[in-house]
This record gives sequence, C-alpha cells and structure tokens, in this order.
Amino acid sequence: MSLRTTLSSAAVVLLGSLALTACQPGATGASGASTPSQQGSVASGATGGAAPVSAPSTAKGSSSTGSTGASTGTSTGAGSTAGNAGGAAGGSDANSDSYAYTHPCSGRQVSVQVTRRDGAPGQRVIAVRNVSTHACGLSYFPQVYLDDSQASGGRIVKPLIPSGLGGAPAYPVHAGQTAYAVIDLNPGGSSTGGVSGIDELNVLADGDHMPNAETKNFPLGAGAVVHGPKLGLYRSDVADAVSSMIGADTQS
Repeated sequence: MSLRTTLSSAAVVLLGSLALTACQPGATGASGASTPSQQGSVASGATGGAAPVSAPSTAKGSSSTGSTGASTGTSTGAGSTAGNAGGAAGGSDANSDSYAYTHPCSGRQVSVQVTRRDGAPGQRVIAVRNVSTHACGLSYFPQVYLDDSQASGGRIVKPLIPSGLGGAPAYPVHAGQTAYAVIDLNPGGSSTGGVSGIDELNVLADGDHMPNAETKNFPLGAGAVVHGPKLGLYRSDVADAVSSMIGADTQS
C-alpha cells in the first residue's frame, strides 16, 4: 500500500469521527443550534403558558406604580389648589366688599356703642365695630327709635332718614373696622316743644337681618330734648356720617 493511500484512509477516518461528534446532543454546535428553539419556547410560553402570569403581573405592577405616581401628583396639585383657595377664603377674599355683600353681620360679629358728639350735645354717634375676623354687611343705616324707658308700650319717636337710597346691597364693614351713623335728637336746637318723657335711644345695628332681640338700649342722659330727630347713613368716619344726617328728609 502506498503512502498516499494510507494518508487518504486516515483522513476519511478523521472526518467520520468529527461527523459523529457533531451529532452528539452535548456538543457545542448542538447547544448553539438549540438556543433559537429555546427562545421560541419562551415566546410561546408568554402567550399561553405559565409565563403569562408573571408577565401581566409585572405589567400590572408597573402600571400601579405609574398610577400611584400620577395619583400623588394629582393629589398634591389638588391639595395645593384647595389650600390656596382656603387661604384666599380665609384671607383677603373673606375680608372684601364682595364677601360682605353676601354675608350680613350677625349680632355676635359686631359691638355697638353710642356716645355724645363733641361740640354738639344734641347729637349721638352710633359706632358699630366688626369684631370678627372677616367682613360682613350692614343695612344702609341702623334701625333706631327713641322712647320712654320707664313706660311699657309708651310713645315711640322715629327719626328721619335720607331718601333716594340704592346702590350696593349692603354697607360693608371689614374686620376690625367701624361704621358710624349720627343721629341728631334736636336738629333745630329748640329748647321747647320736645317730646316729653323720651329718655332712651334704641339701636339695632342691622334692621334688615338681625332679630329685634339684638336691639341695644342707651340712655340719653339728663337734659336731652327730642324734637324732629334726624339719622344719617353708615359712613366710615364721623364727619361723613354728620353730612349724611343733615340730608335726612324721609320718615323711617
């Protein structure tokens, strides 16, 4: 046998051995070939096998996290907006004229005082102070009448008030501010002709909304003469209240 023939036979044997090795399942080439098949099995499992439980669960968890984030953001925004609105309601807006127009003063919100006006013994200054923390509205003028404190059901005298009323729905009084109205018991300064026995001034700060039980009683003091009294509208200072009183021409 020649050397060429021997070499050829050996080559055939070697090639056959390699072919047999490549066909073994544990061979490297076989493992590499099975990888796409395994991936296809996972994809198939995601559609209808055990894997879909895990996949939707993960997706749901992700969605839940996103939802929580969105909810938190919305809640924070809404809370902030509500806080701002609450601050506005309890702050400047609640102490504005527009707020007062829709929120009449109650008896608990105001204090009422009556004093003599300096230099004008026949005049009384009615001061209604807002003691609350937000604005409220009063009627255009206080409800006022004069009577005999000693006589039950005795004679009552009501003052004249300005005519031609109109405009805003109420007189606004901001927190801590005072509304003034002035009544002149005897505008003509007459020393005679007054209504006898009248010694008391009765004031209801808001005759449109407050009950009569909120009426306050103030003694006129010795020497007071009541003759054709006049009452002005609420004003922010006494001088303007006096000017309003002077123009009173209609029976209250």
